[in-house]
Amino acid sequence: MKFSTLMSIKAVICLFFGVGEVLIPTTLMSLYGVTLDPGGAFMAQLFGQAFFLLGLLLWLMRNTTEASTVKAFSISLFLGDAVGFVVSLMAVLNGVVNALGWTTVALYLFIGLGFGYFWLKPPTTN
Repeated sequence: MKFSTLMSIKAVICLFFGVGEVLIPTTLMSLYGVTLDPGGAFMAQLFGQAFFLLGLLLWLMRNTTEASTVKAFSISLFLGDAVGFVVSLMAVLNGVVNALGWTTVALYLFIGLGFGYFWLKPPTTN
């Protein structure tokens, strides 16, 4: 897989969840078996804004070939996805979310491993 493809996939996922969390946080979280009070909905909207921001950044930078930029994105996204993997895995294992939470665990795992690959072995061409 090319770095630009992985960046595009991550961007689309972040934009999808970002828009969803901003516009319909209680509905989106209810799919995971989570009920939000108004404070929780507000925090979910802020989370959604951050995902939207990340998605835009990833989309706009998806075609970068500058080695130091690829490495910086790869390290940041690998480590960020590693944290997301641990947090989402703990939520599933502790019953905070329903079985749909496993999709979040899988996304963080597989996309994170992809960025880990590019961190350890940066692409020579896109």
